[in-house]
Amino acid sequence: MGEMNRMQYFLGVDAGGTKTEFVLGDESRELTRVRAGTIKRMKADAATAEANLRTGLIELQGATGISLQSITRCCVGTAGETVPLVVNWLREAFARSVGGELIIVGDVEIALDSSFFGGRGVLVLAGTGSNVAGRGSKGRIVTAGGWGPALADQGSGHFLGLEGLRRGFLAIDQQRPTRLLDLARDFWKLSSLGELIEFANANPAPEFSKLAPLVVAIAEEGDAVAQEVVAQGGADLAALAGLVIEHIRGLEAGAGATFEVPAVAIAGSILERAAPVRNALIAELRRSYPGIEVEDAPADPPAGALWAARQTGRRAPAAL
Repeated sequence: MGEMNRMQYFLGVDAGGTKTEFVLGDESRELTRVRAGTIKRMKADAATAEANLRTGLIELQGATGISLQSITRCCVGTAGETVPLVVNWLREAFARSVGGELIIVGDVEIALDSSFFGGRGVLVLAGTGSNVAGRGSKGRIVTAGGWGPALADQGSGHFLGLEGLRRGFLAIDQQRPTRLLDLARDFWKLSSLGELIEFANANPAPEFSKLAPLVVAIAEEGDAVAQEVVAQGGADLAALAGLVIEHIRGLEAGAGATFEVPAVAIAGSILERAAPVRNALIAELRRSYPGIEVEDAPADPPAGALWAARQTGRRAPAAL
């Protein structure tokens, strides 16, 4: 009887490209949260990822006194959840330090769950990268975007920084004024346009996402070229959301069925902090789907990971 009444503990992890957020809870409460560096192997080498994971886990145990070997289930949400380098390392690293079952799902899925708790809805995530996911009434998750910085990541920090540079150089050919290139040179401490060209075309490439706050800031100040960049980012995200909504419509189609457009939630540093991108996204969505509901509160991915960890028998969805 004592074993049946033993308290169960669950761990939710949001493994982002720049940081990792851990949240430890029991069956009903969130007990503590900590933050560490990235554990995503596409962004950090094995030694760095291992050190960041150890830091987060030590802080969790120190804050609560709960042994991580007593964890019933852990859910990790990460971009690249189908990439062997990412998944294999996570499984091996968590097995060394955390007890119980390990579930690995997409970062957008945990954000989706934090807003809709396994129910129907669409989540648009834009941080360093971007992705869109939705769940219909039958429980299937469908996605759009999320193919990485070279192939997709519409509306993300990477997109805003790189597109800002591209449109900045196009503005030279168009003889249009913009501060985009001067700000980029100042940010990277480069003395000339030639140095900026060389730096931006280097291999490996610089972190273009670091320019995103500058692009957003001067867009808000009235720089027309920067405004076009953030408007394009929002419109591209809305287009991806539309693809997911229409995919859900197809899955739910039935004789005499009336389709109700699912609510949309947002997540990620760009959509949470960059009002011009968020406003462009919402405006485009409402142009296509008048009356669509957009959640006011942003998604909380670590809370979604904790919710998922508490669900018995939960499995990662098949790749689509």
